[in-house]
Amino acid sequence: MSISAIILLLFIGYVIFTLDKIKEKIPVPPLLVLIGIGLYFVPYFSVIEVTETMIYHVFLPVLLFTSAYHFSPSSLKKNAGIIGFLASIGLMLTVIILGVLIYALGSMFLPLSFIGALLIASILTPTDPVSVVSILQKSSKDQMLAEVVEGESLINDGTSIVIFSVILGIYLNDTSFSVGGFLGEFFYVSLGGIIIGVLVGWIFSKAVHFTHHREYQVMLSIIVAYGIFHLAEHFGFSGVLATVFAGIVLSYEFGRSIKEDHFRESLDGFWDIVEISILSLLFLLIGIEAAGHLSFHYWGLAVLIFMASIVVRFIIITGSIKLFPAWRHSISWRKATLISWSGLKGSMSVFLILSLSAQNTANADVLISLTFAAVLLSLVIQSIGIYPLSKKLLK
Repeated sequence: MSISAIILLLFIGYVIFTLDKIKEKIPVPPLLVLIGIGLYFVPYFSVIEVTETMIYHVFLPVLLFTSAYHFSPSSLKKNAGIIGFLASIGLMLTVIILGVLIYALGSMFLPLSFIGALLIASILTPTDPVSVVSILQKSSKDQMLAEVVEGESLINDGTSIVIFSVILGIYLNDTSFSVGGFLGEFFYVSLGGIIIGVLVGWIFSKAVHFTHHREYQVMLSIIVAYGIFHLAEHFGFSGVLATVFAGIVLSYEFGRSIKEDHFRESLDGFWDIVEISILSLLFLLIGIEAAGHLSFHYWGLAVLIFMASIVVRFIIITGSIKLFPAWRHSISWRKATLISWSGLKGSMSVFLILSLSAQNTANADVLISLTFAAVLLSLVIQSIGIYPLSKKLLK
């Protein structure tokens, strides 16, 4: 991608982000995605190639670090039970149930293997809060909703990659499934990422005192955001979880001392600018990349898959509430509905789609088109619907 293309995309993002009246009720990301789809038909932009490496190693570390750094550690502690359950066992159950539904629905449209259905389900399980959290915070007086949605998304990104990788290996006939092997890999990748993230985050919170220059401190934060991600990946751990927990530990450590207010001000100012710049590029590129996969004959199935993903998420969330008595009093069916609707798909799902595309598998084209269509439906419909739905359910 050329420098001029990056500048033009950033300028488009700037224009959209400055439309404050629109942002109050409609999130920016779906607008950028729709614009990106339109840009695909402009020859200058249609030649841009979006790869899984670009999404995973360039964009995700920034978004994960800033989201985790801004996420309150006390919110994670307060909602640790439901966040942890939804991002682990709940996510696994979602993949299984949604996979069964996709397999049943797919049989009415095209030959679809059960493993292929599970692969689609694994791509559609990670959630992306960037489009809805700010609206939830403005439209609802219940802060817990935004905390659960954002916290779940931060954790389930790492879980979803492990599940996707196992299912993809089976789909490609590279590996056979065993419960013991899956759980072993899951705990190794997840716990390793969490431990290394906590450790490096703590070390950085102390190392920042070696200099009082704000510019150097911010520079060190860039090294941590990308460095911890790649360090964890080098050892086979989850770079996603490592970056998330490093950000959370930093937030916790800096929150313990008022001496760090000047540093937090500099850090916030820098990463807030970087975040909206990355978001502009990312969602415009998602639209450009997705547009080339949307001309196919199974849009009816894609709509059904999108609807099934919302229904299954609602079943998992309401079931979780009934399973744990402590949650019954704090989460009503109205809140459960809003949490379910807020679990829209985004950057992680796109990365998983591109990872599947990179395999150059003969029969994967339909799966890629179906998942791209379902992700776009989720991004646009759920993002636009979150404001009126929250007003309706929490009035």
